[in-house]
Order: sequence, then structure tokens, then C-alpha cells
Amino acid sequence: MDRLANTVRPYAWGSTTAIPQLLGTEPTGEPQAELWMGAHPGAPSRVERAKGPVALSEVIAADPEGVLGEAAVRRFGPRLPFLFKVLAADSPLSLQVHPDLAQAKAGYADEEHRGVPADAAHRNYKDANHKPELICALTPFDGLCGFRPETEAADLLAGLDVDSLKPYVDLLHAHPETDALREVLTAVLSAEKTAMAETVAQASAAAERLAAVEGPHRDAYAAYASIARHYPGDPGVIAAMLLNYVRLQPGEALFLGAGVPHAYLSGLGVEIMANSDNVLRCGLTPKHIDVPELLRIVRFEPTAPGVLRPEAVDGEETYETPIDEFRLSRYVLAEGGEPRRLTSGAPQILLCTAGTAMLRSGGTGETGDPAATNAMNAMKGTKGTKELSLGQGESAFVPAGEEIVLSGRGTLFRATVVV
Repeated sequence: MDRLANTVRPYAWGSTTAIPQLLGTEPTGEPQAELWMGAHPGAPSRVERAKGPVALSEVIAADPEGVLGEAAVRRFGPRLPFLFKVLAADSPLSLQVHPDLAQAKAGYADEEHRGVPADAAHRNYKDANHKPELICALTPFDGLCGFRPETEAADLLAGLDVDSLKPYVDLLHAHPETDALREVLTAVLSAEKTAMAETVAQASAAAERLAAVEGPHRDAYAAYASIARHYPGDPGVIAAMLLNYVRLQPGEALFLGAGVPHAYLSGLGVEIMANSDNVLRCGLTPKHIDVPELLRIVRFEPTAPGVLRPEAVDGEETYETPIDEFRLSRYVLAEGGEPRRLTSGAPQILLCTAGTAMLRSGGTGETGDPAATNAMNAMKGTKGTKELSLGQGESAFVPAGEEIVLSGRGTLFRATVVV
């Protein structure tokens, strides 16, 4: 196992204080949005070697099966199939959706065939992979996830009492759910910009008023008003009103599958996703929005947010998802508690988010019998016990097949692969 040195990404929507507080570093005054852990080519983690720091991607490339395990390489190829992050949002991220695997492969092949430059601002598909993701809150965390039922969306828009929104309310009442949601989103994103900017201004002012009084959508109106302050005049503000508002409490999570529109609004969380950069944007961004392609990818069906709470088995609290590129779980460690044995035929990244976690591999803790352990180490070609102490914000990479004994007092997240 190796301690990881990780890169912080300074996106404009990031918090200036949340990640420094987690890492125990001084804020720089600049936004610190994401701490990346993994082997993504954009910012791979680094591990120490005799000649100095080496990118984790290089370590994997030198021995894919030895580092990732034969099963993971057979299923996902010679690369780490997930990216693990700490995400700190101080303002809303773009309203977005991700393609499924077949759509990503077809879209990438098409843009490659047409010669669209890989770094072109209008390119939709950066790779041929899908991007399911999971966000788990470390603090109260606000987001938007999935379409509201059309009658609920109609009631919310009608409550704003804005004349230019009434045609959308009528559409939501007049058609079946999937058709109505498609027609309204299409109309919002295709509207004349000046007229839509005025609609957004009126809707946001109404949302501010309604957020100050008791009502069934009070919290949602407050969230939409906040979005509008960050993105005045953006059609995405109205598009956001079609989506469920959700607040996660620490330890709760959301899974975002293909075709589900979503946006993160504020808070600190750990995020894990399939290793892809494929994003189609619906709004709340100055970046390119390909409306026809977006409408082809979005699943126009009401979807409850589906807040996930971990399922505990033998001290490991797991967030169940329907995909195999990643698996996220959590250990809440108590001082003097029974050590936990972590084994996997797949690679793992371990992140401490509170307290201290002690990791021991290759030593007597593996079998409880020093003679048996020494024999096992000899067969493995290892050199005895290795220990790491992870403080808050620190992480480690564990290659496939290496057994870890975990102890300490605090909270540790475990990211691995289903093989």
C-alpha cells in the first residue's frame, strides 16, 4: 500500500475553506473545489518511490494485473475504473446529465469519425465510457436530482404566478408525464434569450418571496432563488424547477445513473464515479449546451431522488449501487474496537475523513500467528509489516490482493471495484 499525494482542482464554484479545513491546511483565498484520488490522466495521484514521486497511472501501467488484479483488468481493461473525490461546492455546479455506455460509445465514435478535436469546446464525448456517480454527504449537502412528477412541477411553477410561465404549466397539465417534461424542457432551452432572462428574473423574485413564508415548496423555492442569484437570466434556473430538490444529511448519499438530470448546489461530500469526462449540460453554465443531443440523452420520466443510507455488515457500511466500476463503503472506527480486516481481489483507495485510521499490511495482524504470517510473507515475496497512519483528509492506495488490518478512531471511506 502507498500513501497518496493528491491534486486539488480550483474550479470557480468551489469553497475557499472546506477542503483546506479537511486537510488541515491554510486557505489560499482561491476556490478549492475537488480533491482527486485515483489515476485519471487529468490529475493522477502520486506515490513515493526511491527516485521520487511517481504518478499512480504509471504504477498501474507498469503492472496492470499485479496492481489491479486479473479480474478487474479482464472486466474493465488495464486502468483504474473509478475516480474518487472530495467535492466542496460553494455555488451550484452546472445542471447536467450523463450518457449510458452504449450512447457514450456511439457518441465518441461519431465525433472521432467527424474529426471533432478532443479539446474542442463544442465536443460532447471526451471518451467512450459512461459516468454513473455517487455523492455521499460529509456536511449537509444540497442538490437537484431527477424530474418531479409533472403535476408537482406544474404546481410549483404555478405558485410563482409569473405570466410567462403559464404556458409551461398548461403543457404540464395537458400531456402525459414524459411528453410534458420533454416539451417544457425543450421550450425552456429553445426560448429567445432576452425573453427568458426576464422570465428568470420574475421567477427568481417570486421564489425569494415564497421562500420567506410557510408552504409546501418553501425549501425548494429558497434553493431556486439561490441558483438564480448565481446564474441571473440563465434558462437553467427554470429547468432546475422541474427537478427534485434534496438535502442530504451527513452519511446519506445519492446515486446518479445515466440520463438523470442533476446538479450539486452546496456542501462537502465524497464522490465516486466511473472514469469518464462525458457531460451534457442543461444550463447553469457558460459552457457549450448541445440541446438536440441533450434531449436525446435525457430520460424524461419522474424519478424520486432515492436517498441512500448505508447497509452495515460486520462493521462495513456499504452504499449499494447497480454498477460494478465502483463500490463505496464506510467504517466508523471506535477506540479499542475490534480491528477490521480488509481484503479484496480488486484495487482500493482508503480515505480518512475524521480522526485517525491505522493501516497495517503484511504483518502478524493478518493471521494472528507470527510463524504463519512470516511463511505467507515469504511466499508473497513481501518484506514484513508495513504500517500507515492516515489523518483527516489523507488517503492510501491498496493494490489488489493485499490484505489490510484497519484500526483507529474515526471515519474511513473505502472505494473499490466489484469483480
